[in-house]
Amino acid sequence: MGRYLVGRVLQTVLSMLVVVSIVFVLTRLSGSPIHLLLDVSATERDQEILTRHLGLDRSLPVQYGLYVRNVALGDFGNSILTRRPVTEHILERLPATIELGVVAMLLSVLIGVPLGVYSAVYRGRLLDRAARVFAVLGQSMPTFWLGLMLILFFGVVLGVLPAGGRGGLLHLILPAFTLGYFTSAAILRLTRSAMLEVLGSDYIKFARLQGLPEPLVLWKHGLRNALLPVVTFAVLLFVQFLGGAVVTETVFAWPGLGRLILESITTRDYPIVQAGVLVLSALYLAGNLGVDLLYSYLNPRIRHGGA
Repeated sequence: MGRYLVGRVLQTVLSMLVVVSIVFVLTRLSGSPIHLLLDVSATERDQEILTRHLGLDRSLPVQYGLYVRNVALGDFGNSILTRRPVTEHILERLPATIELGVVAMLLSVLIGVPLGVYSAVYRGRLLDRAARVFAVLGQSMPTFWLGLMLILFFGVVLGVLPAGGRGGLLHLILPAFTLGYFTSAAILRLTRSAMLEVLGSDYIKFARLQGLPEPLVLWKHGLRNALLPVVTFAVLLFVQFLGGAVVTETVFAWPGLGRLILESITTRDYPIVQAGVLVLSALYLAGNLGVDLLYSYLNPRIRHGGA
């Protein structure tokens, strides 16, 4: 187990280094931020001074080496535009993203798991067909289009829900459903498949022969044994929520980390872009590492090389 753990941690560290390298190169290829920071009347001397101050006069390998060293020390530098530490910007926006991700994940589970169970129990019936239509729509409908339609209907036509911004619980409903609809459809299909496999097992048949109530058979004996792949999938999707909410945060003007990264790309604020992507990548890789370790604990063949 120790050897497997060390190997997975090393893979995670190398993956993070690759992410940092790719983002560093791409942000530099987008152009220099000097012209965005200086007034149109700035002289060439002003441009040279600012370029030297930001360290952009050095070669890319030197800039990259300094950046990796600073990140290893926990120093993400200061924002080019605001001159504030990047960590302050990240900490201001990350709670909003986590809040949206948690609510969206709860909605996904509360919708997907019950529908998946009943779709498996009533296989081939009207409820099953309706659930499968729900799943197909959820996995094929563009997120931005769904968000705009929800804003138009509930925010403009009916006027019952806020169309954007962050506030109370009402502000969370539309963006959380928009973000979680795709996931709820995926969880529904996975739960349905797992439950169909479980319902045909011998211990379920034995529980029914014992005369146990059907709800007890389904929700205690059936769902409990079908939940492992669902829980694993939900953990990975929650981590993806934290990094994949850029479209939803933009549509609903939600002040989260994804929107901060998008704004920083537009203004070429390199430190915030790099730090934001690094944080989201670290969360995603940590989630993958946790799931791998969970599977290795439950299935010893994984950590022993499939023997």
